[in-house]
Amino acid sequence: MRGNLRYLIALVLAGFSLITYYCKRSTNEVTGEVQHVDMTADQEIALGLQAAPEMAQQYGGIHPDRQAGARVEEIGQQIVRSTKAGQTPYKFQFHLLADENTINAFALPGGQIFITAGLLKNLKTEGQVAGVLAHEIGHVVARHSAEQVAKSSLTQGLSGAAAIAAYDPDRPSTAAAAAATALVSKLITLRFGRQDELEADKLAVDFTPAAGYDPRAMIQVMEILEQQGGGGSTPEFMSTHPNPGNRVGELQKDIAADFPQGLPAGLKP
Repeated sequence: MRGNLRYLIALVLAGFSLITYYCKRSTNEVTGEVQHVDMTADQEIALGLQAAPEMAQQYGGIHPDRQAGARVEEIGQQIVRSTKAGQTPYKFQFHLLADENTINAFALPGGQIFITAGLLKNLKTEGQVAGVLAHEIGHVVARHSAEQVAKSSLTQGLSGAAAIAAYDPDRPSTAAAAAATALVSKLITLRFGRQDELEADKLAVDFTPAAGYDPRAMIQVMEILEQQGGGGSTPEFMSTHPNPGNRVGELQKDIAADFPQGLPAGLKP
């Protein structure tokens, strides 16, 4: 009897989590995708601005070379002005971080975008810098952070339901509950992570030519990152940006789909 009640509670909790998640729907103005989010653009902007100083501090703060930082900002804003990103409510700012050793770039919700000096010094062309920044802009306009917040709430609800269902009152420390919880959480977060990266890549392919840059530079960035990871130590960018085996192939497909007659002349490499 006690077991049946436990399963009923778990079922109700899982059902409530799923219904709550799937009832929160909105259409993304840039991608046209129907998304499950529970934040407004203003909330995303406020969250990003609040987190930005702490995130910068983790990478040694803002780089003292103001000229280099201004150039990163200029490239980023050129992409924003030239694309649908500029038509969104997000307040984009681009920051060069002082960390010379870490290879990384990331975006906070609402438009705060960062690239480390460690990554920047490995990029050979302005187009490659533009590709990285466009990818991060893609994360912002696709509202991936807002989606992750909603997915996190769903994960917590389903994990709680799994823990209740797997709980054994005779063995309260059983590994089954912990394993079930971890499995649900891992499956959900991994699946969405791969999709987010491929979508951000696709948006980078859309955005860079509009700003005057060659989208093939993103493929070069992938090659540079793979070379950096060849010595055994994986660049942090590759850890925070899951790299499916078909990522370069998908970039090539995206470019071919956008420009079936070939890329226009005059794009910056």
